[in-house]
Amino acid sequence: MAMKPDGFERLAQRLLREAGFISATVTGRSGDGGIDGLGVYRLSLVSFPVFYQCKRYRGSVGAGAVRDFRGAMAGRGDKGLLITTGTFTTDAKAEATRDGAPPVDLIDGERLCDLLKEYELGVRTTIRQVEDITVDGPFFVGCVNSISAPCWCSLLLSRYGNDSTPAGRSGR
Repeated sequence: MAMKPDGFERLAQRLLREAGFISATVTGRSGDGGIDGLGVYRLSLVSFPVFYQCKRYRGSVGAGAVRDFRGAMAGRGDKGLLITTGTFTTDAKAEATRDGAPPVDLIDGERLCDLLKEYELGVRTTIRQVEDITVDGPFFVGCVNSISAPCWCSLLLSRYGNDSTPAGRSGR
């Protein structure tokens, strides 16, 4: 991955702020005990801490990483967020929601990309519209082709193609 670990932690911090956390700090450093940061989320009248950990992986994050992160949260808080550039194994997903254990929400690389797009963090979206137009020739039966009465059918066909082939045109 081209982004350094501390850069990924700062990106996660920025994402949390954009997503409505009232505060987010990066605690990640050597000996951070497996906690890369802490965010505070307010829901109506209640605020609660959410610890987060960032994993720059190309592959999959396993259940062991979820257990280790939960262990690092022990005694500090009950809500965790594990963010990866990769994916989570089925066992990691099951471990994150295991009964009797503090829940850990998982954000994989695909969801991370969606969130970066949603909050426009380093991503710009340009909406394009494409139209497929098919001229229904039988609809225009009785069309007269003369100089004084332009043939709508011929005009449409010349502009959009024949009635058997859709003509793709970019929207205006």
